[in-house]
Amino acid sequence: MLRCLALSFPVLCLLILGSVPARSAEMLLTGPGRSIALTVEIADTPETRRTGLMHRASLPPLSGMLFDYGRVQPVTMWMKNTLIPLDMLFADETGRIVHIHENARPGDLTVISSQQPVLAVLEVNAGFVQNHRVQKGDYLVYSIFDNEQAGAGAAPVK
Repeated sequence: MLRCLALSFPVLCLLILGSVPARSAEMLLTGPGRSIALTVEIADTPETRRTGLMHRASLPPLSGMLFDYGRVQPVTMWMKNTLIPLDMLFADETGRIVHIHENARPGDLTVISSQQPVLAVLEVNAGFVQNHRVQKGDYLVYSIFDNEQAGAGAAPVK
């Protein structure tokens, strides 16, 4: 019995550690004449980026997940095990949105490319881009981006 518990403990620890959610933060999306406050989960480790928004039945309005890659690089995404449709905003090191993919379909294994090297990807509910008139050239304002001059002079949120 003691031997069984000793063997099970590492597995239990892995299960608990593997399910730690990404931390939350506040960020802004700015564009001509507007600023939208969002609550985002930060996915900045291989595990949190790999899991992303998989297996979630819903995502609250004005929230999302910010995938921080730590360096500028080509990025590809897919919707494996994702249950909700999403809009994806690909941003460079300044936070400038350089590519938008709207209405990614749940469960779709089609590769979605950043089309150029990016630092981060923001995933939000499908329809967000259209409802908030988000376009290429708008900015994500958050501490990982070098964008103190972005948009309407908004300072990066820490």
